[in-house]
Amino acid sequence: MKVVHHPAYEVDIGVHVFPTRKYRLVREWLLAERIVRQDELVTPQPVTDDDVRLVHTAAYVVKIREDRLSPMDRIALEVPFSAALRESMWLCAGGTCLTARRALADGVAVHLGGGFHHAFPDHGEGFCLIHDVAIAIRMLQREGAIRRCLVVDLDVHHGNGTAAIFAGDASVFTFSMHQQNNYPAWKPASDLDLGLPDETGDRDYLAPLERHLPDILDRHVPDLVVYLAGADPYERDQLGGLALTIDGLRRRDAVVLAAARARGIPVAVTLAGGYAANERDTVEIHVNTVREAAKQMRGPGGER
Repeated sequence: MKVVHHPAYEVDIGVHVFPTRKYRLVREWLLAERIVRQDELVTPQPVTDDDVRLVHTAAYVVKIREDRLSPMDRIALEVPFSAALRESMWLCAGGTCLTARRALADGVAVHLGGGFHHAFPDHGEGFCLIHDVAIAIRMLQREGAIRRCLVVDLDVHHGNGTAAIFAGDASVFTFSMHQQNNYPAWKPASDLDLGLPDETGDRDYLAPLERHLPDILDRHVPDLVVYLAGADPYERDQLGGLALTIDGLRRRDAVVLAAARARGIPVAVTLAGGYAANERDTVEIHVNTVREAAKQMRGPGGER
């Protein structure tokens, strides 16, 4: 199984709730426990500006390139803008595209990054400068590698940028399962939104996922699933209000991966959010996502 990572994802944004070093820590844990081998790690190349313009407006790309974000743009972004952040996001979009290509070739691949689902065509929001998932989907559609895609967004926050970008596009089905009373305030409609009440725990989370996901897969019949495996539905997340346990989140990942595998549909996994008060919890949740993905690459005897 290929795992995509780049050291530049760890951007210095000062004291902040968004732990950019989690990407490095996940990589180190995976190697230390031999969940992933060194030769399974691959490094992406950045997307081009033309690739970014498949989703984002030319004016917004110029704003980013020339560091001309307005004060309101910077407030909405909620992380300090810098050249390093810009380069990281271009690399991250390349990483999600590479992950999707590897998933199409191998059945499943994981990106130790990505899932920046709050970015809109003309602005960024909620830590998300550009929408790596949408860029990757449009790049693969442009190349003819896929026609239809399913975005399964299980971050604690609604995928508002994803819903807006793909609104009215029958080739991309958007499924967001999130805490209803949480960011963002305005939630444009996905193809299917499941807004959960505060403090929803493992059982009441997994039941609707197990009920709805197989039906979506069977009706939409995608060529690829892009899975945003947010760690922030965790019960001790600082920006979340759901109550999933670490084991519940691992079982969530298994549900998504197994449902796609049973139908022979490739899955590209991105990590998305995760802001636990104890950083190690976030890292463990992400490591478990990779662990579950690795299981999909093993045969009955455990071989790859």
